[in-house]
Amino acid sequence: MKLVITGGHHTGALPVIKKLRESCPDAQIYWFGHRFSAQGDKNPTLEFHEITALNIPFYSIHAGKFYKTKNLKRLAKIPFGFFQCLFLLIKLKPNAILSFGGYIAVPTVLAGWVLGIPSVTHEQTVVAGWANRLISRVVKKVLISWKESAKYFPKGKTILVGLPLREEINQVKSNSFEVNKDLPTIYVTAGKTGSHVLNEVVGKCLTNLLDHCNVIHQCGDNSVFCDFAKLSEIKAALGKTNGRYFLQKFIFNNEIGEVYSKCDLVVSRSGANTTAELLTLKKKCVLIPIPWVSHNEQHENAKILVDAGLGIVLPEKNLSPDTLTAEIDKALRSGKTGTRAPRGLGDVANVVNPTDLIIQNLISVVRK
Repeated sequence: MKLVITGGHHTGALPVIKKLRESCPDAQIYWFGHRFSAQGDKNPTLEFHEITALNIPFYSIHAGKFYKTKNLKRLAKIPFGFFQCLFLLIKLKPNAILSFGGYIAVPTVLAGWVLGIPSVTHEQTVVAGWANRLISRVVKKVLISWKESAKYFPKGKTILVGLPLREEINQVKSNSFEVNKDLPTIYVTAGKTGSHVLNEVVGKCLTNLLDHCNVIHQCGDNSVFCDFAKLSEIKAALGKTNGRYFLQKFIFNNEIGEVYSKCDLVVSRSGANTTAELLTLKKKCVLIPIPWVSHNEQHENAKILVDAGLGIVLPEKNLSPDTLTAEIDKALRSGKTGTRAPRGLGDVANVVNPTDLIIQNLISVVRK
């Protein structure tokens, strides 16, 4: 079987790839994705690092998006991305396409539809974005993570499967972060690309945070903002602090289990996979949802953690060194334990793993 996998949520694809290789060792997998996170960025994304580390051929798609976009150059990429995908699919001749959402999935799935290649898409978020809503009209099956998402898709092809999580979040495989055990530890992250806004604010309040906390900081690797270099300078000038500061461009799968096991609080955006991991691990968190994403989906994701008694939401418009420090202090003192029943993840029976369900539905489409 030849399979093209694409989409903006590569973290959810990783456990599927691992299981697919175990169950179908002869499967040939190709990845259509983003090598760079933003226009002008020259440093590869975490997506590129992790996919190529699996020896999967990576094709960087120059797709455009139309949601809240008036930039003519970006709009011009829409037809370009379609024809790029069309050419690659003719060349690769896959049996199927598996999409994990995001605007890059649109040209891939539509080109596949034109060529008669069946597709399956997986929706990670509570509020479905424009991309998955559009391609839901031509894919064979829509697999959703949350029951609330069903209303956005055709009933006859929508199936609740849950959200696949990487097993490494529960496995301590490293000893990279020797924290001060007398202090709480904060994990600051903003997903695979990092966040310039959050990085700047953390840099400005870092000295105050390190008075009473350890900080593990995944800042991303954007060559336009150069946050890693700037934060490295701040780190070098810190002098002696009570807490320890660990600065990394990325936290890879071999370290994520250690990070989660040692952190008492997570400061993060509220992407779909991050939300599900925090919910599963019952981690206290301060969330700064991205305000400009499709249909305010990160705010809706954050509400899941608030409802579960784990999260505090700090709107980006209110984000400052003072407000971030105050919310972190409040969260650490809150004693939140996530005792309320979370919604969504518990709707899928634990008998079958979401990863297995995705693969079963994919194979059923290929065999038809």
